Amino acid sequence: MNNLDLVVLITTILGIAIYGMWQTRKRQDLHDYLRGTNHAPWYAIGLSVMATQASAITFLSTPGQGYLGGLSFVQVYFGVPIALIIIAVFFLPIFHKLNVYTAYEFLEKRFDGKTRLLGAALFMLQRGLGAGLTIYAPAIVLTTVCGWPLNVTIISSGLLVILYTVMGGSDAVTVTQKYQIMIIFAGMITAACLLVGKLPHDLDFGDTLKLAGGFQKLNAVSFSPSIHQRYTLWSGLLGGTFLMLSYFGTDQSQVQRYISGSSLRESRLGLLFNAICKIPMQFCILFIGVLMFVFYQFNQPPLFFDAAANNYMQEHKTEANFAAYQADFSAARGQVRQNLEKWIAARHQGDQAAANVAFTAAATAQMSSEAVRAAAIKEVSEKRSDAKANDADYVFITFILRELPHGVIGLLMAAFFAAALSSKAAELNALGTCSTIDFYRPLLKKDASDEQSLFATKCFTALWGFLAIGFALFCNLSENLIQAVNILGSIFYGVMLALFLVGFFLRQVGGTAIFWSALAAQTLVFILYSKLTISYLWFPLIGCAACVIFSLLLQLILSSRSNLRKST
Repeated sequence: MNNLDLVVLITTILGIAIYGMWQTRKRQDLHDYLRGTNHAPWYAIGLSVMATQASAITFLSTPGQGYLGGLSFVQVYFGVPIALIIIAVFFLPIFHKLNVYTAYEFLEKRFDGKTRLLGAALFMLQRGLGAGLTIYAPAIVLTTVCGWPLNVTIISSGLLVILYTVMGGSDAVTVTQKYQIMIIFAGMITAACLLVGKLPHDLDFGDTLKLAGGFQKLNAVSFSPSIHQRYTLWSGLLGGTFLMLSYFGTDQSQVQRYISGSSLRESRLGLLFNAICKIPMQFCILFIGVLMFVFYQFNQPPLFFDAAANNYMQEHKTEANFAAYQADFSAARGQVRQNLEKWIAARHQGDQAAANVAFTAAATAQMSSEAVRAAAIKEVSEKRSDAKANDADYVFITFILRELPHGVIGLLMAAFFAAALSSKAAELNALGTCSTIDFYRPLLKKDASDEQSLFATKCFTALWGFLAIGFALFCNLSENLIQAVNILGSIFYGVMLALFLVGFFLRQVGGTAIFWSALAAQTLVFILYSKLTISYLWFPLIGCAACVIFSLLLQLILSSRSNLRKST
Protein backbone atom coordinates (compact mmCIF):
# COMPACT_ATOMS: atom_id res chain seq x y z
CA MET A 1 0.00 0.00 0.00
CA ASN A 2 1.22 3.51 -0.80
CA ASN A 3 0.12 6.97 0.32
CA LEU A 4 -2.76 7.08 -2.19
CA ASP A 5 -4.19 3.86 -0.79
CA LEU A 6 -3.90 5.16 2.78
CA VAL A 7 -5.66 8.40 1.84
CA VAL A 8 -8.53 6.49 0.19
CA LEU A 9 -8.80 4.11 3.15
CA ILE A 10 -8.67 6.69 5.94
CA THR A 11 -10.90 9.22 4.15
CA THR A 12 -13.58 6.63 3.41
CA ILE A 13 -13.71 5.05 6.86
CA LEU A 14 -13.48 8.24 8.90
CA GLY A 15 -15.86 10.05 6.56
CA ILE A 16 -18.62 7.47 7.01
CA ALA A 17 -18.09 7.29 10.80
CA ILE A 18 -18.14 11.08 11.21
CA TYR A 19 -21.24 11.33 9.01
CA GLY A 20 -23.01 8.74 11.16
CA MET A 21 -22.12 10.59 14.36
CA TRP A 22 -23.28 13.92 12.91
CA GLN A 23 -26.58 12.59 11.60
CA THR A 24 -27.49 10.95 14.92
CA ARG A 25 -25.99 13.52 17.30
CA LYS A 26 -29.40 14.43 18.77
CA ARG A 27 -30.57 10.91 19.61
CA GLN A 28 -31.27 11.34 23.32
CA ASP A 29 -34.64 9.55 23.50
CA LEU A 30 -34.49 5.93 24.70
CA HIS A 31 -36.92 4.64 22.07
CA ASP A 32 -35.10 6.40 19.23
CA TYR A 33 -31.73 5.22 20.51
CA LEU A 34 -32.77 1.57 20.77
CA ARG A 35 -35.06 1.21 17.76
CA GLY A 36 -34.39 4.29 15.68
CA THR A 37 -36.98 6.84 14.67
CA ASN A 38 -39.09 4.16 12.88
CA HIS A 39 -38.84 6.00 9.58
CA ALA A 40 -36.50 3.53 7.86
CA PRO A 41 -37.79 2.54 4.39
CA TRP A 42 -37.63 -1.03 3.18
CA TYR A 43 -34.45 -0.59 1.16
CA ALA A 44 -32.61 0.87 4.16
CA ILE A 45 -33.76 -2.07 6.26
CA GLY A 46 -32.74 -4.51 3.53
CA LEU A 47 -29.27 -3.01 3.18
CA SER A 48 -28.86 -2.86 6.96
CA VAL A 49 -29.80 -6.54 7.35
CA MET A 50 -27.41 -7.43 4.53
CA ALA A 51 -24.57 -5.33 5.94
CA THR A 52 -25.01 -6.83 9.42
CA GLN A 53 -24.82 -10.38 8.08
CA ALA A 54 -22.09 -9.75 5.50
CA SER A 55 -19.09 -8.88 7.64
CA ALA A 56 -15.51 -8.35 6.51
CA ILE A 57 -15.08 -12.09 6.91
CA THR A 58 -17.53 -12.59 4.03
CA PHE A 59 -15.55 -10.45 1.62
CA LEU A 60 -12.08 -11.47 2.76
CA SER A 61 -12.59 -15.19 3.18
CA THR A 62 -15.32 -16.22 0.74
CA PRO A 63 -13.31 -15.55 -2.47
CA GLY A 64 -10.54 -17.73 -1.03
CA GLN A 65 -13.13 -20.39 -0.32
CA GLY A 66 -14.16 -20.18 -3.98
CA TYR A 67 -10.52 -20.36 -5.11
CA LEU A 68 -9.79 -23.54 -3.15
CA GLY A 69 -13.17 -25.26 -3.03
CA GLY A 70 -15.18 -23.80 -5.89
CA LEU A 71 -18.85 -22.86 -5.62
CA SER A 72 -19.91 -25.60 -3.18
CA PHE A 73 -19.90 -23.20 -0.22
CA VAL A 74 -22.95 -21.43 -1.71
CA GLN A 75 -25.05 -24.36 -0.45
CA VAL A 76 -24.76 -22.92 3.07
CA TYR A 77 -27.13 -20.16 1.97
CA PHE A 78 -29.80 -22.29 0.30
CA GLY A 79 -31.91 -21.99 3.44
CA VAL A 80 -31.86 -18.16 3.50
CA PRO A 81 -34.95 -17.52 1.30
CA ILE A 82 -36.99 -20.15 3.16
CA ALA A 83 -35.94 -18.79 6.55
CA LEU A 84 -36.64 -15.15 5.70
CA ILE A 85 -40.08 -15.93 4.29
CA ILE A 86 -40.97 -17.83 7.49
CA ILE A 87 -39.74 -14.90 9.61
CA ALA A 88 -41.68 -12.38 7.53
CA VAL A 89 -44.88 -14.42 7.86
CA PHE A 90 -44.71 -15.62 11.49
CA PHE A 91 -42.01 -13.88 13.55
CA LEU A 92 -42.23 -10.31 12.36
CA PRO A 93 -45.98 -9.70 12.99
CA ILE A 94 -45.60 -10.88 16.58
CA PHE A 95 -42.57 -8.64 17.22
CA HIS A 96 -44.41 -5.66 15.72
CA LYS A 97 -47.60 -6.40 17.65
CA LEU A 98 -45.77 -6.63 20.98
CA ASN A 99 -43.68 -3.52 20.13
CA VAL A 100 -40.59 -5.11 21.66
CA TYR A 101 -37.09 -3.69 21.95
CA THR A 102 -35.54 -7.16 21.99
CA ALA A 103 -36.75 -10.51 20.69
CA TYR A 104 -36.38 -12.02 24.17
CA GLU A 105 -39.15 -9.88 25.64
CA PHE A 106 -41.52 -12.19 23.77
CA LEU A 107 -40.16 -15.17 25.72
CA GLU A 108 -41.19 -13.63 29.05
CA LYS A 109 -44.64 -12.72 27.76
CA ARG A 110 -45.11 -16.26 26.45
CA PHE A 111 -43.26 -18.27 29.13
CA ASP A 112 -41.63 -16.61 32.14
CA GLY A 113 -38.72 -14.46 33.25
CA LYS A 114 -36.14 -17.24 33.51
CA THR A 115 -36.78 -18.35 29.92
CA ARG A 116 -36.33 -14.78 28.72
CA LEU A 117 -33.03 -14.54 30.59
CA LEU A 118 -31.88 -17.86 29.16
CA GLY A 119 -32.62 -16.78 25.58
CA ALA A 120 -30.90 -13.44 26.10
CA ALA A 121 -27.91 -15.11 27.78
CA LEU A 122 -27.46 -17.55 24.90
CA PHE A 123 -27.53 -14.65 22.47
CA MET A 124 -25.07 -12.59 24.49
CA LEU A 125 -22.68 -15.52 24.89
CA GLN A 126 -22.43 -16.45 21.23
CA ARG A 127 -22.73 -12.90 19.88
CA GLY A 128 -20.20 -11.59 22.38
CA LEU A 129 -17.71 -14.16 21.09
CA GLY A 130 -18.82 -13.40 17.54
CA ALA A 131 -18.13 -9.70 18.03
CA GLY A 132 -14.56 -10.57 18.91
CA LEU A 133 -14.25 -12.67 15.75
CA THR A 134 -15.73 -9.84 13.69
CA ILE A 135 -12.96 -7.48 14.67
CA TYR A 136 -10.20 -10.10 14.85
CA ALA A 137 -10.84 -11.68 11.46
CA PRO A 138 -10.03 -8.78 9.14
CA ALA A 139 -7.31 -7.51 11.47
CA ILE A 140 -5.33 -10.75 11.48
CA VAL A 141 -5.46 -11.05 7.69
CA LEU A 142 -4.69 -7.42 6.93
CA THR A 143 -1.89 -7.14 9.45
CA THR A 144 -0.29 -10.39 8.34
CA VAL A 145 -0.31 -9.41 4.67
CA CYS A 146 0.27 -5.66 4.98
CA GLY A 147 2.68 -5.77 7.91
CA TRP A 148 0.56 -3.55 10.15
CA PRO A 149 0.78 -4.04 13.95
CA LEU A 150 -2.04 -6.43 14.86
CA ASN A 151 -2.86 -4.89 18.24
CA VAL A 152 -2.95 -1.36 16.79
CA THR A 153 -5.30 -2.44 14.00
CA ILE A 154 -7.66 -4.23 16.41
CA ILE A 155 -7.74 -1.41 18.95
CA SER A 156 -8.08 1.47 16.47
CA SER A 157 -10.89 -0.10 14.45
CA GLY A 158 -12.62 -1.23 17.66
CA LEU A 159 -12.48 2.22 19.26
CA LEU A 160 -13.85 3.87 16.11
CA VAL A 161 -16.90 1.64 15.94
CA ILE A 162 -17.49 1.98 19.71
CA LEU A 163 -17.44 5.77 19.38
CA TYR A 164 -20.11 6.21 16.72
CA THR A 165 -22.29 3.33 17.94
CA VAL A 166 -22.37 4.65 21.51
CA MET A 167 -23.12 8.16 20.30
CA GLY A 168 -25.87 7.40 17.81
CA GLY A 169 -27.42 4.07 18.78
CA SER A 170 -29.55 2.11 16.32
CA ASP A 171 -29.89 4.93 13.81
CA ALA A 172 -26.11 5.39 13.68
CA VAL A 173 -25.82 1.77 12.65
CA THR A 174 -28.51 2.05 9.97
CA VAL A 175 -27.26 5.38 8.60
CA THR A 176 -23.64 4.27 8.27
CA GLN A 177 -24.46 0.81 6.94
CA LYS A 178 -26.09 2.22 3.80
CA TYR A 179 -22.85 3.87 2.77
CA GLN A 180 -20.63 1.07 4.03
CA ILE A 181 -22.45 -1.50 1.88
CA MET A 182 -22.13 0.82 -1.13
CA ILE A 183 -18.36 1.02 -0.60
CA ILE A 184 -18.23 -2.77 -0.26
CA PHE A 185 -20.12 -3.37 -3.50
CA ALA A 186 -18.07 -0.74 -5.34
CA GLY A 187 -14.86 -2.39 -4.21
CA MET A 188 -15.93 -5.93 -5.08
CA ILE A 189 -17.28 -4.95 -8.52
CA THR A 190 -14.06 -3.06 -9.26
CA ALA A 191 -11.94 -6.04 -8.22
CA ALA A 192 -14.03 -8.41 -10.35
CA CYS A 193 -13.78 -6.20 -13.44
CA LEU A 194 -10.01 -5.81 -13.10
CA LEU A 195 -9.63 -9.54 -12.51
CA VAL A 196 -11.52 -10.34 -15.72
CA GLY A 197 -9.30 -7.86 -17.56
CA LYS A 198 -6.20 -9.72 -16.38
CA LEU A 199 -7.26 -13.06 -17.85
CA PRO A 200 -5.53 -14.09 -21.11
CA HIS A 201 -6.97 -12.23 -24.11
CA ASP A 202 -7.52 -15.42 -26.08
CA LEU A 203 -9.51 -16.94 -23.21
CA ASP A 204 -13.18 -16.15 -23.81
CA PHE A 205 -15.97 -16.55 -21.26
CA GLY A 206 -16.87 -20.02 -22.51
CA ASP A 207 -13.25 -21.11 -22.17
CA THR A 208 -13.17 -19.71 -18.64
CA LEU A 209 -16.22 -21.70 -17.58
CA LYS A 210 -14.96 -24.84 -19.30
CA LEU A 211 -11.58 -24.56 -17.58
CA ALA A 212 -13.10 -23.91 -14.15
CA GLY A 213 -15.57 -26.75 -14.64
CA GLY A 214 -12.80 -29.10 -15.70
CA PHE A 215 -11.07 -28.46 -12.37
CA GLN A 216 -14.34 -29.08 -10.46
CA LYS A 217 -14.70 -25.45 -9.38
CA LEU A 218 -18.26 -25.00 -10.71
CA ASN A 219 -19.85 -27.86 -8.76
CA ALA A 220 -22.25 -25.69 -6.79
CA VAL A 221 -24.60 -28.48 -5.70
CA SER A 222 -23.80 -31.85 -4.17
CA PHE A 223 -26.56 -34.44 -3.82
CA SER A 224 -24.45 -36.65 -1.56
CA PRO A 225 -26.48 -38.08 1.36
CA SER A 226 -23.40 -38.23 3.60
CA ILE A 227 -23.77 -36.24 6.82
CA HIS A 228 -19.98 -36.09 7.08
CA GLN A 229 -19.63 -34.05 3.88
CA ARG A 230 -19.68 -30.43 5.00
CA TYR A 231 -21.59 -28.80 2.13
CA THR A 232 -24.44 -30.61 0.37
CA LEU A 233 -27.89 -29.70 -0.93
CA TRP A 234 -29.44 -31.45 2.06
CA SER A 235 -27.26 -29.80 4.72
CA GLY A 236 -27.92 -26.44 3.04
CA LEU A 237 -31.69 -26.84 2.75
CA LEU A 238 -32.27 -28.52 6.12
CA GLY A 239 -29.42 -27.52 8.40
CA GLY A 240 -28.92 -24.21 6.58
CA THR A 241 -32.59 -23.28 6.92
CA PHE A 242 -32.46 -23.83 10.67
CA LEU A 243 -29.17 -21.94 10.94
CA MET A 244 -30.50 -18.94 9.00
CA LEU A 245 -33.90 -19.08 10.67
CA SER A 246 -32.15 -18.96 14.02
CA TYR A 247 -29.81 -16.15 12.98
CA PHE A 248 -32.29 -13.86 11.28
CA GLY A 249 -35.22 -14.71 13.56
CA THR A 250 -33.70 -14.86 17.06
CA ASP A 251 -30.38 -13.00 16.96
CA GLN A 252 -30.96 -9.49 18.33
CA SER A 253 -28.33 -7.99 16.01
CA GLN A 254 -30.63 -8.88 13.10
CA VAL A 255 -34.00 -8.46 14.83
CA GLN A 256 -33.06 -4.93 15.87
CA ARG A 257 -32.41 -4.05 12.23
CA TYR A 258 -35.79 -5.02 10.81
CA ILE A 259 -38.12 -4.09 13.69
CA SER A 260 -37.04 -0.47 13.12
CA GLY A 261 -39.11 -0.27 9.93
CA SER A 262 -41.80 2.38 9.58
CA SER A 263 -44.42 -0.36 9.17
CA LEU A 264 -44.85 -4.12 9.05
CA ARG A 265 -44.91 -3.89 5.26
CA GLU A 266 -41.58 -2.04 5.07
CA SER A 267 -39.93 -4.54 7.42
CA ARG A 268 -41.23 -7.46 5.38
CA LEU A 269 -40.02 -5.93 2.13
CA GLY A 270 -36.58 -5.43 3.68
CA LEU A 271 -36.42 -9.12 4.61
CA LEU A 272 -37.70 -10.27 1.21
CA PHE A 273 -35.06 -8.09 -0.45
CA ASN A 274 -32.45 -10.21 1.33
CA ALA A 275 -34.32 -13.42 0.50
CA ILE A 276 -33.96 -12.59 -3.18
CA CYS A 277 -30.44 -11.16 -3.15
CA LYS A 278 -28.49 -13.24 -0.63
CA ILE A 279 -27.76 -16.35 -2.71
CA PRO A 280 -26.83 -14.39 -5.88
CA MET A 281 -24.56 -12.13 -3.81
CA GLN A 282 -22.72 -15.07 -2.24
CA PHE A 283 -22.54 -16.82 -5.60
CA CYS A 284 -20.89 -13.75 -7.16
CA ILE A 285 -18.36 -13.46 -4.31
CA LEU A 286 -17.48 -17.14 -4.66
CA PHE A 287 -17.26 -16.75 -8.42
CA ILE A 288 -14.59 -14.06 -7.91
CA GLY A 289 -12.59 -16.82 -6.22
CA VAL A 290 -13.18 -19.13 -9.18
CA LEU A 291 -11.96 -16.40 -11.53
CA MET A 292 -8.85 -16.02 -9.36
CA PHE A 293 -8.26 -19.75 -9.74
CA VAL A 294 -8.43 -19.37 -13.53
CA PHE A 295 -6.10 -16.34 -13.37
CA TYR A 296 -3.50 -18.28 -11.41
CA GLN A 297 -3.49 -21.08 -13.95
CA PHE A 298 -1.78 -18.66 -16.30
CA ASN A 299 0.18 -16.67 -13.72
CA GLN A 300 2.57 -17.96 -11.09
CA PRO A 301 0.80 -18.10 -7.71
CA PRO A 302 2.77 -17.96 -4.48
CA LEU A 303 3.59 -21.26 -2.86
CA PHE A 304 1.85 -19.87 0.24
CA PHE A 305 -0.81 -17.18 0.37
CA ASP A 306 -0.34 -16.93 4.13
CA ALA A 307 2.33 -14.27 4.70
CA ALA A 308 3.61 -15.91 7.88
CA ALA A 309 4.38 -19.11 5.98
CA ASN A 310 5.92 -17.10 3.14
CA ASN A 311 8.15 -15.24 5.57
CA TYR A 312 9.31 -18.51 7.08
CA MET A 313 10.13 -19.82 3.61
CA GLN A 314 12.15 -16.71 2.80
CA GLU A 315 14.10 -17.06 6.04
CA HIS A 316 14.92 -20.71 5.25
CA LYS A 317 15.04 -20.62 1.45
CA THR A 318 18.62 -21.83 1.41
CA GLU A 319 17.65 -25.09 3.10
CA ALA A 320 17.54 -27.93 0.60
CA ASN A 321 13.99 -29.10 1.30
CA PHE A 322 12.43 -25.64 1.02
CA ALA A 323 14.39 -24.84 -2.12
CA ALA A 324 13.14 -28.12 -3.57
CA TYR A 325 9.55 -27.29 -2.69
CA GLN A 326 9.77 -23.97 -4.51
CA ALA A 327 11.54 -25.43 -7.54
CA ASP A 328 9.09 -28.33 -7.87
CA PHE A 329 6.11 -26.02 -7.41
CA SER A 330 7.34 -23.54 -10.05
CA ALA A 331 8.08 -26.33 -12.51
CA ALA A 332 4.61 -27.86 -12.06
CA ARG A 333 2.92 -24.47 -12.45
CA GLY A 334 4.88 -23.86 -15.64
CA GLN A 335 3.59 -27.14 -17.03
CA VAL A 336 0.03 -26.16 -16.11
CA ARG A 337 0.29 -22.92 -18.07
CA GLN A 338 1.96 -24.47 -21.11
CA ASN A 339 -0.62 -27.23 -21.39
CA LEU A 340 -3.56 -24.87 -20.91
CA GLU A 341 -2.22 -22.61 -23.65
CA LYS A 342 -2.12 -25.69 -25.91
CA TRP A 343 -5.66 -26.52 -24.77
CA ILE A 344 -6.94 -23.06 -25.74
CA ALA A 345 -5.29 -23.24 -29.14
CA ALA A 346 -6.63 -26.73 -29.85
CA ARG A 347 -10.10 -25.81 -28.60
CA HIS A 348 -10.27 -22.75 -30.84
CA GLN A 349 -9.06 -24.80 -33.82
CA GLY A 350 -11.76 -27.39 -33.19
CA ASP A 351 -9.26 -30.17 -32.44
CA GLN A 352 -11.10 -31.80 -29.54
CA ALA A 353 -8.74 -34.75 -29.23
CA ALA A 354 -5.69 -32.51 -28.84
CA ALA A 355 -7.64 -30.29 -26.44
CA ASN A 356 -8.49 -33.28 -24.24
CA VAL A 357 -4.86 -34.44 -24.15
CA ALA A 358 -3.62 -30.96 -23.23
CA PHE A 359 -6.23 -30.49 -20.51
CA THR A 360 -5.47 -33.89 -18.99
CA ALA A 361 -1.78 -32.97 -18.86
CA ALA A 362 -2.65 -29.60 -17.28
CA ALA A 363 -4.83 -31.30 -14.65
CA THR A 364 -2.03 -33.76 -13.83
CA ALA A 365 0.45 -30.92 -13.41
CA GLN A 366 -2.09 -29.03 -11.29
CA MET A 367 -2.43 -32.03 -8.98
CA SER A 368 1.35 -32.28 -8.71
CA SER A 369 1.64 -28.59 -7.78
CA GLU A 370 -1.06 -28.96 -5.11
CA ALA A 371 0.70 -32.01 -3.67
CA VAL A 372 3.93 -30.02 -3.40
CA ARG A 373 2.06 -27.11 -1.84
CA ALA A 374 0.31 -29.37 0.68
CA ALA A 375 3.60 -30.96 1.73
CA ALA A 376 5.27 -27.56 2.11
CA ILE A 377 2.35 -26.13 4.09
CA LYS A 378 2.35 -29.13 6.41
CA GLU A 379 6.06 -28.79 7.12
CA VAL A 380 5.94 -25.03 7.70
CA SER A 381 2.81 -25.14 9.87
CA GLU A 382 4.49 -27.76 12.08
CA LYS A 383 7.48 -25.48 12.59
CA ARG A 384 5.72 -22.13 12.87
CA SER A 385 2.50 -21.96 14.91
CA ASP A 386 1.15 -18.79 13.25
CA ALA A 387 1.37 -20.31 9.74
CA LYS A 388 -2.05 -21.42 8.51
CA ALA A 389 -2.52 -24.88 7.04
CA ASN A 390 -5.73 -23.51 5.53
CA ASP A 391 -4.74 -20.24 3.88
CA ALA A 392 -8.04 -19.51 2.09
CA ASP A 393 -8.38 -16.30 4.11
CA TYR A 394 -5.27 -14.86 2.47
CA VAL A 395 -5.94 -15.63 -1.20
CA PHE A 396 -8.02 -12.57 -2.09
CA ILE A 397 -5.98 -10.04 -0.13
CA THR A 398 -2.77 -11.42 -1.68
CA PHE A 399 -4.22 -11.05 -5.17
CA ILE A 400 -5.32 -7.48 -4.41
CA LEU A 401 -1.93 -6.36 -3.12
CA ARG A 402 0.05 -8.07 -5.88
CA GLU A 403 -2.11 -7.51 -8.93
CA LEU A 404 -4.34 -4.44 -8.56
CA PRO A 405 -3.34 -0.77 -9.04
CA HIS A 406 -2.89 1.66 -6.17
CA GLY A 407 -6.02 3.55 -5.33
CA VAL A 408 -8.06 0.42 -6.02
CA ILE A 409 -6.09 -1.30 -3.27
CA GLY A 410 -7.12 1.50 -0.91
CA LEU A 411 -10.76 1.16 -2.03
CA LEU A 412 -10.72 -2.60 -1.36
CA MET A 413 -9.14 -2.07 2.04
CA ALA A 414 -11.82 0.50 2.79
CA ALA A 415 -14.45 -2.05 1.73
CA PHE A 416 -13.06 -4.66 4.12
CA PHE A 417 -12.95 -2.24 7.03
CA ALA A 418 -16.42 -0.88 6.16
CA ALA A 419 -17.77 -4.44 6.30
CA ALA A 420 -16.04 -5.02 9.64
CA LEU A 421 -17.39 -1.79 11.13
CA SER A 422 -20.95 -2.29 9.86
CA SER A 423 -21.40 -5.77 11.33
CA LYS A 424 -19.49 -4.88 14.51
CA ALA A 425 -21.67 -1.79 15.10
CA ALA A 426 -24.85 -3.84 14.74
CA GLU A 427 -23.54 -6.44 17.18
CA LEU A 428 -22.54 -3.88 19.81
CA ASN A 429 -25.84 -2.05 19.43
CA ALA A 430 -27.74 -5.30 19.94
CA LEU A 431 -25.60 -6.40 22.90
CA GLY A 432 -26.02 -3.02 24.60
CA THR A 433 -29.77 -3.07 24.04
CA CYS A 434 -30.12 -6.65 25.28
CA SER A 435 -28.02 -5.94 28.39
CA THR A 436 -30.25 -3.02 29.35
CA ILE A 437 -33.69 -4.30 28.38
CA ASP A 438 -33.30 -7.96 29.38
CA PHE A 439 -31.00 -7.71 32.42
CA TYR A 440 -30.50 -4.18 33.77
CA ARG A 441 -34.16 -3.14 33.93
CA PRO A 442 -35.69 -6.46 35.07
CA LEU A 443 -32.95 -7.42 37.55
CA LEU A 444 -30.73 -4.52 38.58
CA LYS A 445 -32.95 -1.43 38.51
CA LYS A 446 -36.61 -2.16 37.94
CA ASP A 447 -37.63 1.48 38.41
CA ALA A 448 -34.99 2.89 36.05
CA SER A 449 -36.04 6.00 34.18
CA ASP A 450 -35.57 6.36 30.43
CA GLU A 451 -32.58 8.65 31.04
CA GLN A 452 -30.94 6.08 33.32
CA SER A 453 -31.68 3.28 30.85
CA LEU A 454 -30.23 5.32 27.99
CA PHE A 455 -27.03 5.94 29.95
CA ALA A 456 -26.85 2.27 30.93
CA THR A 457 -27.26 1.21 27.28
CA LYS A 458 -24.38 3.43 26.21
CA CYS A 459 -22.21 2.04 28.99
CA PHE A 460 -23.07 -1.56 28.14
CA THR A 461 -22.42 -0.92 24.43
CA ALA A 462 -18.98 0.47 25.23
CA LEU A 463 -18.28 -2.39 27.65
CA TRP A 464 -19.13 -5.02 25.05
CA GLY A 465 -16.92 -3.18 22.59
CA PHE A 466 -13.96 -3.30 24.95
CA LEU A 467 -14.62 -6.97 25.72
CA ALA A 468 -14.68 -7.71 21.98
CA ILE A 469 -11.37 -5.90 21.56
CA GLY A 470 -9.91 -7.90 24.45
CA PHE A 471 -11.16 -11.17 22.96
CA ALA A 472 -9.73 -10.23 19.56
CA LEU A 473 -6.33 -9.48 21.08
CA PHE A 474 -6.06 -13.02 22.44
CA CYS A 475 -7.93 -14.87 19.70
CA ASN A 476 -6.43 -17.70 17.68
CA LEU A 477 -8.25 -19.61 14.94
CA SER A 478 -7.48 -22.85 13.17
CA GLU A 479 -10.59 -22.73 10.99
CA ASN A 480 -11.15 -20.70 7.87
CA LEU A 481 -12.64 -17.45 9.19
CA ILE A 482 -16.06 -17.57 7.57
CA GLN A 483 -16.45 -21.21 8.63
CA ALA A 484 -15.41 -20.36 12.19
CA VAL A 485 -18.19 -17.77 12.47
CA ASN A 486 -20.80 -20.17 11.07
CA ILE A 487 -19.62 -22.96 13.38
CA LEU A 488 -19.95 -20.70 16.42
CA GLY A 489 -23.51 -19.80 15.44
CA SER A 490 -24.41 -23.42 14.71
CA ILE A 491 -23.56 -24.46 18.26
CA PHE A 492 -25.99 -22.03 19.88
CA TYR A 493 -28.63 -21.10 17.32
CA GLY A 494 -30.62 -24.33 17.31
CA VAL A 495 -31.66 -24.05 20.95
CA MET A 496 -32.37 -20.33 20.59
CA LEU A 497 -34.66 -21.06 17.65
CA ALA A 498 -36.47 -23.80 19.57
CA LEU A 499 -37.41 -21.33 22.33
CA PHE A 500 -39.28 -19.24 19.78
CA LEU A 501 -40.79 -22.08 17.75
CA VAL A 502 -42.21 -23.65 20.89
CA GLY A 503 -43.46 -20.24 21.98
CA PHE A 504 -45.19 -19.62 18.67
CA PHE A 505 -46.65 -23.02 17.86
CA LEU A 506 -46.76 -25.30 20.95
CA ARG A 507 -49.08 -23.50 23.30
CA GLN A 508 -49.30 -26.44 25.69
CA VAL A 509 -45.61 -26.17 26.69
CA GLY A 510 -44.91 -23.98 29.72
CA GLY A 511 -41.91 -22.03 30.93
CA THR A 512 -40.43 -24.65 33.26
CA ALA A 513 -40.50 -27.37 30.59
CA ILE A 514 -38.89 -25.24 27.87
CA PHE A 515 -36.28 -23.79 30.24
CA TRP A 516 -34.87 -27.12 31.41
CA SER A 517 -35.25 -28.65 27.94
CA ALA A 518 -33.20 -25.82 26.44
CA LEU A 519 -30.42 -26.38 28.97
CA ALA A 520 -30.45 -30.13 28.27
CA ALA A 521 -30.47 -29.62 24.49
CA GLN A 522 -27.61 -27.11 24.61
CA THR A 523 -25.56 -29.52 26.71
CA LEU A 524 -26.30 -32.25 24.18
CA VAL A 525 -25.09 -30.03 21.31
CA PHE A 526 -21.83 -29.30 23.16
CA ILE A 527 -21.26 -33.03 23.68
CA LEU A 528 -22.11 -34.01 20.09
CA TYR A 529 -19.95 -31.25 18.64
CA SER A 530 -16.96 -32.51 20.61
CA LYS A 531 -17.57 -36.16 19.66
CA LEU A 532 -18.93 -36.20 16.09
CA THR A 533 -17.34 -35.24 12.77
CA ILE A 534 -20.55 -34.36 10.94
CA SER A 535 -21.05 -31.07 9.09
CA TYR A 536 -21.63 -28.15 11.46
CA LEU A 537 -24.75 -27.24 9.45
CA TRP A 538 -26.60 -30.14 11.10
CA PHE A 539 -26.17 -28.83 14.67
CA PRO A 540 -28.87 -26.12 14.49
CA LEU A 541 -31.34 -28.78 13.37
CA ILE A 542 -30.18 -31.19 16.08
CA GLY A 543 -30.30 -28.55 18.82
CA CYS A 544 -33.72 -27.30 17.77
CA ALA A 545 -35.28 -30.75 17.37
CA ALA A 546 -33.83 -31.96 20.68
CA CYS A 547 -35.15 -28.94 22.56
CA VAL A 548 -38.64 -29.25 21.05
CA ILE A 549 -38.85 -33.00 21.78
CA PHE A 550 -37.47 -32.60 25.32
CA SER A 551 -39.96 -29.81 26.06
CA LEU A 552 -42.94 -31.88 24.90
CA LEU A 553 -41.84 -34.89 26.96
CA LEU A 554 -41.05 -32.84 30.06
CA GLN A 555 -44.33 -30.94 29.81
CA LEU A 556 -46.15 -34.27 29.59
CA ILE A 557 -44.40 -35.44 32.76
CA LEU A 558 -45.09 -32.18 34.59
CA SER A 559 -48.74 -32.18 33.52
CA SER A 560 -49.16 -35.80 34.63
CA ARG A 561 -47.70 -35.01 38.05
CA SER A 562 -49.91 -31.96 38.38
CA ASN A 563 -53.03 -33.98 37.50
CA LEU A 564 -51.97 -36.70 39.95
CA ARG A 565 -51.66 -34.17 42.78
CA LYS A 566 -55.07 -32.72 41.97
CA SER A 567 -56.68 -36.15 41.96
CA THR A 568 -55.21 -36.99 45.36
